[in-house]
Amino acid sequence: MGHTDVVTVDAAKWKHPPFSATREGGYVYARGTIDDKDNLTGGLMTMVLLKRRQVPLDRDVIFLAESGEEGNSNFGIQFMIAQHFDQIDAEYCFAEGGGVTRIGGEARFATVQATEKIPRGIELVAHGISGHGSVPLKSNAIVHLAGAVAKVGAWRPDVRFNETTGTYFRRLAAISPPDVAKYYRDVLATDPTARAAADDWLFENEPLHSSMLRTSVSPNIFTGGYRSNVIPSEARATLDVRMLPDEDPAAFLEQVTRVINDPAVDVRFGSQNTRPPGVAARVDSEPFKAIEAVNTRIYNVATLPAMSTFATDMAQLRAKGVQCFGIGAAIDMEDGPKGYGMHSDQERLLESELYRFVRFNYEVVADLARVK
Repeated sequence: MGHTDVVTVDAAKWKHPPFSATREGGYVYARGTIDDKDNLTGGLMTMVLLKRRQVPLDRDVIFLAESGEEGNSNFGIQFMIAQHFDQIDAEYCFAEGGGVTRIGGEARFATVQATEKIPRGIELVAHGISGHGSVPLKSNAIVHLAGAVAKVGAWRPDVRFNETTGTYFRRLAAISPPDVAKYYRDVLATDPTARAAADDWLFENEPLHSSMLRTSVSPNIFTGGYRSNVIPSEARATLDVRMLPDEDPAAFLEQVTRVINDPAVDVRFGSQNTRPPGVAARVDSEPFKAIEAVNTRIYNVATLPAMSTFATDMAQLRAKGVQCFGIGAAIDMEDGPKGYGMHSDQERLLESELYRFVRFNYEVVADLARVK
């Protein structure tokens, strides 16, 4: 499965036209190259190769190219599940969410998304008395909202592991340099001092791993006021909350309310969540073992089960009982900070890694589906 839609672009910030798929220096530059045209290409080419080679199969292989993942899944996976689930009902699903990490041009390890966080937007609405800007008021809604956002921004919810993230950090520690592996082991430790120190280091140096440890909160939208000389009676902020799969939404909302501790600020859930919790994929399963074997053959790296901090359309399939595994092409860890990552103002993928990912897709599917 792969989604055909992409996030919006600001074309003025792109080196090449964002939908041109320009090839330069060994890279393909375009919006969607790593989100999610790699999986679309890998899935489509796997179907073509199975047909061209007339591979005898003892399992059905279904390719779903769907839309709406980035904006409104009602037009994509939700529609397919509600209206056409019989056409996509499967034992296993491969889609976005994992991939191979390259550092310094070398593949170091692979991740397979076995579960994912659940997105829930929280709105903060501050209320106050409107008035003339020349007379500052204690009830100023923007001041109260700013204080609430500052408290949330300084707060880190408790560290909580599940089976997937525990396995991930243990395996990552086993293949990492000793000075870094220490933090991966310490954050799993029962010693609260060691765990807190490791948590602080990860938050400062590896924010992705920090987010994997907990339900995360990021204030991303702040609005209020309409004239410089008018004190507004209302101001709003939107928090991007990514919940652990077993998080209790109502209890977490109460936590946020206690952290803010301001009766002038309402705390409530925003838009409806369309991604339900589901059962994590099993590490001891047939598909995971097939992925491990192919990663060893093609990339010569270890495979780690992971919980992605972002959401995918596999959530709806997991809720229907489908075992889902997130995969992806190899990307350079350095590309994200350089501004070439997923949803960045630039996006690129090495052409050679696209070819390798097509081979990876084909070999995994063929290993699982061909007649033995």
